[in-house]
Amino acid sequence: MNWVALENFSQIEEYINSTDSFIVFKHSTRCSISSMVMRRFEKNYNIHGIPVLYLDLLSYRSISDQLGQMFGVVHQSPQLLFIKNGSCIYHASHNGINLQDIKDLL
Repeated sequence: MNWVALENFSQIEEYINSTDSFIVFKHSTRCSISSMVMRRFEKNYNIHGIPVLYLDLLSYRSISDQLGQMFGVVHQSPQLLFIKNGSCIYHASHNGINLQDIKDLL
């Protein structure tokens, strides 16, 4: 799996303009639950051709806030957002993150 570091909100606009779909995985590096969910996500990830952006919440919390405003999603950690055609069509947090849900939306 190839993570793309999300370090600037302008990257979101770039992905919206250049690809149909992408995933944002928001992760707190100090939270053991977030680490567990991230490892499970990495282990089970088998969706090819969809970029996965990694947001380190401790370093870039303001980006999470901007994502929340843009897509109408309340901040949580860990959290996954699935963006398709410029809209967040799926978001889940903690153990609610389910790759099959995303596959069903493709």
